[in-house]
Amino acid sequence: MGNTKGFGRRTFLSGAALAPLAVSAEARGKRIAVRRPPLNLALIATVATSRATSNAERASVNSGYAPSNSADGSHDALRYWEPEGAQWVEYTWTKPVTLDSVDVYWHIAGTWLYAPKSYRVLYWTGSAFEPVSAAAGLGIAADQFNTTTFKPVKTLRLRLEIEADNAKNFALLQWKAYGRPSVLLPRVDAGLDRTLIAGGETYLLGKVRSLGEQPALLWRKTSGPGEVKIADEDAAQTSATATVPGNYTLELAARGPVTSSLALKVEAPPPDERLDVVYTTPYAITSPFWKARTKALIVNWIPYCVKQCERTDLTIGEGGLDNFIEAAKALRGQPHGKHKGFVFSNAWVHQTIESMCIALMVDAQGDPEILSAQAAMRVTLEKWIPIILAAQHPDGYLQTAYTLADRKEWPERWSPEHRDNHEGYVSGYFIESAINHYTLTGGKDLRLYNAAKKLADCWAANIGPGKKAWFDGHQEMEQALVRFGRFVNDMEGHGKGDAYIALAKFLLESRQGGSEYDQSHLPPQQQYEAVGHAVRAVYFYSGMSDIAAETGDRGYQSAVASLRDNMVNRKYYVTGGVGSGDTSEGFGDDYALKNDAYCESCSSCGLIFFQYKLNLSYHDARYADLYEETMYNALLGSVDLEGKAFTYTNPLEDRAPRYHWHTCPCCVGNIPRTLLMVPTWTYVKGKDGLYVNLFVGSKIDVGDIAGTRVEMVQETNYPWEGAVAITVNPAEAKEFAVRIRVPNRATSTLYAATPAIGGLKSLTVNGVAVPVTIENGYAVIRRRWQKGDKIALELPLGVQTVKADGRIEATRGKLAIRRGPLVYNVETADQPRIDLAMANAALSETWRPDLLGGVVAVKGQWADGSPLLAIPNYARMNRAGPAGEHPVEHNHGPVLSQVWIKA
Repeated sequence: MGNTKGFGRRTFLSGAALAPLAVSAEARGKRIAVRRPPLNLALIATVATSRATSNAERASVNSGYAPSNSADGSHDALRYWEPEGAQWVEYTWTKPVTLDSVDVYWHIAGTWLYAPKSYRVLYWTGSAFEPVSAAAGLGIAADQFNTTTFKPVKTLRLRLEIEADNAKNFALLQWKAYGRPSVLLPRVDAGLDRTLIAGGETYLLGKVRSLGEQPALLWRKTSGPGEVKIADEDAAQTSATATVPGNYTLELAARGPVTSSLALKVEAPPPDERLDVVYTTPYAITSPFWKARTKALIVNWIPYCVKQCERTDLTIGEGGLDNFIEAAKALRGQPHGKHKGFVFSNAWVHQTIESMCIALMVDAQGDPEILSAQAAMRVTLEKWIPIILAAQHPDGYLQTAYTLADRKEWPERWSPEHRDNHEGYVSGYFIESAINHYTLTGGKDLRLYNAAKKLADCWAANIGPGKKAWFDGHQEMEQALVRFGRFVNDMEGHGKGDAYIALAKFLLESRQGGSEYDQSHLPPQQQYEAVGHAVRAVYFYSGMSDIAAETGDRGYQSAVASLRDNMVNRKYYVTGGVGSGDTSEGFGDDYALKNDAYCESCSSCGLIFFQYKLNLSYHDARYADLYEETMYNALLGSVDLEGKAFTYTNPLEDRAPRYHWHTCPCCVGNIPRTLLMVPTWTYVKGKDGLYVNLFVGSKIDVGDIAGTRVEMVQETNYPWEGAVAITVNPAEAKEFAVRIRVPNRATSTLYAATPAIGGLKSLTVNGVAVPVTIENGYAVIRRRWQKGDKIALELPLGVQTVKADGRIEATRGKLAIRRGPLVYNVETADQPRIDLAMANAALSETWRPDLLGGVVAVKGQWADGSPLLAIPNYARMNRAGPAGEHPVEHNHGPVLSQVWIKA
């Protein structure tokens, strides 16, 4: 790029530009200038808050937006949830300013956001905050700017200190601060760091705020190995391209000079063709670890979800199968009841159907309890399927909340006013359930499959180019349509599912003009930061990665790579969970990873989906490394060891038992359907062979490889032991490659583990050592395979301590313990105190068959010399007492559990 262009060739007046001095005739006679009112200096201030939140929420309060009323939800707002004690929001300027008044517009909405009790204005004296003098106003009225005047102050910082009304939620839509600056310097923001796939395009969304003339601007490359072509170097918002991989810095400069920069990482594109899915079909689990977890889900948890879905007397999270029964009556023109529970209550019925279908594909191997549970599931499916299909409209539409709604309140489908009614969310789960019902029956029972096609066709007939542009507030339909489109193509021939994939892309690209909460603030190709509601986000990114894999679109690939990098290397917990809860069930700032994390179980499912799709795209083991981590640590422990209780959130400091149900039971069926899809997560296929991603003792038919059907048999006691035996059983002898993931536990740059452990201890084929070539994290073995050929390998599983990035405040001076794929916890059920420091002594491992169903525990020492015992994170809080009740008192009091230990 040429960077010889200077400033000053163009000037613009911004909306906040200074007006000329207003001079009256009388004043002219007296040669006295009458100045215009003070400027809103909030526009060029930076914002800080007492509570962790997101960039969007902070930026909203001084955006200059004029709310229509206090319930205006069209823009982001700065929200304080369940505030304890006084909270504050603060403005900072780069140069001193003189201020004499403020305007505050409160966000007051229904029964979830209230006016505060009171507030005051403080300024920075240079050493402390002091209240302004002669403050008059301080109003809390709705639907207006509340003005407060005070004696002028000259300062660099101004603060609103706010007292909530009995700890009720409150929020600000706008806070203006009036005065005069000493220097009219603009505020410049180059935007987010991001990744660009070579040959693609990245969108530079720079922002400049000025109180005077809009300054001339210039984008330029300040470092990097190759050329960066910028479409319009003088525009704040433009685009750029680059072709040489490497690390770059781009700078946006304005008059002053005031500059801001961003980091641009250019990466090589993924292979032209994605890998193929190994569908979940009947399979057997043999490893002790996974047999126990699978049995708990099949025998206890899924039957309990069935029972809850069939109840009609729930007081919380109500609404299950009964909504389908009533919707069918409405479609037949019969008297019917009202819809119960949340508009998205269909979701856990569809998830539970999918979970039953997968559970029925698990070989019971003669276990009487599993056989009994599976027999009951077959009866349930035969009962439920006709009920659900009877609630489907003749044209295929399916959402019982709409069917049973008053048309005056919900007049039409796919209405922009009803984006939060989850039409796509529940429809997507229905479509996904049809896939595993098809594979369960080997395609012999097409009831759900045909109904899913009918539903998808209904959407395609009404939404798309030249039809209706629409998107759901909660993503799910997008990834469901791609998953279904691929499945239809694989089952019926290429091309028959393409319309569903095209519709998914259209739905993704219709997301704009909204807020960060549901990721509709920008078109998908322009999103580079993980923001908003964490489940919606990871489902969205999963759908985006699907489209990137199907189309090879460089814009999607670049956005997906950027989002993954931002999430995994700035907003990711050591347990593989996401969602700090600093925003509503969502992401906060970079490195804001408090230990009372939200980490919703559904977000762990979504993160597994997201990383799995990237593994398909890139043929790279690092994505499987991450979803293994999430599966073993963030998701596996969301259900207790018996399979009788679950948790909606998965904090790294736990204080309460799991519970039987939840006000919003969206995770209850999502957890088992994800954990039980073992064949899909364990293997993927390429044109030249098979990829082994997980190590699970199992017998799985992976379908066609190199023109022959192949069965894969794993024998292992992983994760307790590192030895893995893999028997390759092709129906005919064929030449192909088997790629075995070599685990790399360094999934995120946020965490560093010592000592370094990695690679393979050994690898043989039929007892003979073979040379190992590592490609993209896989050990590659190419040969002519015959039935019974056995690969034997051993993975190192030593104990490590993990240290977090110093920018994470909650983990400074602390360590975590890891062994293999498992992160560990310490609990007061095993030691009197867990608030002590860990002694600088060696850690050792011990097999404890008597502890929590059998675990490898880690032993160490506390600083006071007492013994330290750590257990796997998935097994935490299983000795805390009955689900949903107060924690039981052990010898050391209530059970407390935590991942991070003082160093």
